[in-house]
This record gives sequence, C-alpha cells and structure tokens, in this order.
Amino acid sequence: MTKILILGGTREARDLARLASGERGFDLVSSLAGRVSDPRLPEGEVRVGGFGGADGLRDWLADNAIDVVVDATHPFAGRISEHAALAADARGLPLLHVRRPGWTEVPGDRWIRVPDLPAAAAALTGLGERVFLTIGRQGVSAFAGLDAHWFLIRAIDPPVDAVPARHELLLARGPFALEQEVALLAERRIEVLVTKDSGGTLTEAKLEAARRAALPVVVVDRPALPAGAPVVDSARAAHDWLRELG
Repeated sequence: MTKILILGGTREARDLARLASGERGFDLVSSLAGRVSDPRLPEGEVRVGGFGGADGLRDWLADNAIDVVVDATHPFAGRISEHAALAADARGLPLLHVRRPGWTEVPGDRWIRVPDLPAAAAALTGLGERVFLTIGRQGVSAFAGLDAHWFLIRAIDPPVDAVPARHELLLARGPFALEQEVALLAERRIEVLVTKDSGGTLTEAKLEAARRAALPVVVVDRPALPAGAPVVDSARAAHDWLRELG
C-alpha cells in the first residue's frame, strides 16, 4: 500500500483524489490549508490546517508514514511548494508538482505583466481610476495606499489585512459566466483589471470580458517552482505518474 499526501485546494487536487481514490494499492490523504471558510472537499480522507513550516511537514510525513508527496496547490501558493520540496527531500520521498497551464495573451489583449503584487499596484498609475481586483483576499493590502483609485474587490472570503479606502467588496466563488463578467465590468464602470496568472477555466471569462471592452489587464506572474521535482499540468498526468511510480 502506497500512502500518498496530496497538498490540495485546487480542482486538479480534487480530480486527482477522485481518480486515485479507487486505485488498488493507493492510500490517499488530501491536505487543505484552511484559508477558505467553506472549501470544496475532495474524495477520501482530508486534513485541514498548516503543518508548521517545512520542518513541521517533514515530521508529519514521518509520523504518518507517507511514501509520496503530490503538490497540487494553487499556482501562487509558493511557500507550501517550497516547504514540500524541502520536506520531501529531507525524508527522501518522491515529489510531484501539479500546475495547470497559465493563461496566454491573444490578439486584442492589453496585458501588462508584472512580477508581484507591489509591482501590480505601481503599474496602475495612468491606467484608470476604477479597478477590478481579482487576486483573492490575500495580498489586497498591497493596494491599500492607493487613495486615488476605487477598487471592486472580488474574493471568496473577506480580506483580513488592510484594504483600499475606496472599495466595494464582492464575495463570490467561480466559475463566472462571460455574460456575468461583461455586465459586471459595465455596471461598475471598470477601467482596468488586475489578476494573477492562475490559469484554468473557472475565472478566465473576465479576461475575455476585458478583451471585449478593450481594458488594460495587469497580470501578476506566477512564482517559480522549486527545482528538482517533475512537473505535470493535469490530474490525469499526475495519476499516470503515480501508477508508474508504483
């Protein structure tokens, strides 16, 4: 029996748990960070909460006799990916990263790519006053000092840190239909969109809506994954990797 830890919270992690849960010889446990109040749960055993850094994860892997680690976290969950790499290396365990493909700019897009959220805040100067901020609740504080802008902040849960003085909070979970996104941009008179390059289909309709409205889009690039471990771009590819490993 191969005991597998799936570091999850994404559609890919849920799909992998579904694919592998019925596989003979696999014993799965999925771990969620607990940052969303009402998460979508995968099939099988689930734990919720942090590990206490790389050392805490290393100890948890040992205490729970984990044989394989699959990092299927959000593309912007850079810290847990680093901790997974360190902990798996310390335990001598196989590690796989699962990352969905990022979004690709197409004709008609007006993208400004930036390396991080502070750079995204700096890039807003001159692009427009009314900003649609779609980065989740974490990192909103990077925009808190921009008093000249108005922000529509969309997230699943409310931000816990500082927020811009002029803002509207819209609590919602994707997927979002294109018609909804087009209407939202028009109703709120949005002039610029800020998003992370999360990839996937759940929230990409906003990009098409911005394209149709000829709006500039500030796109935050993903953090780099730790070197050394293999990377696949889908749950099915991860399932194939696990079967080959076994």
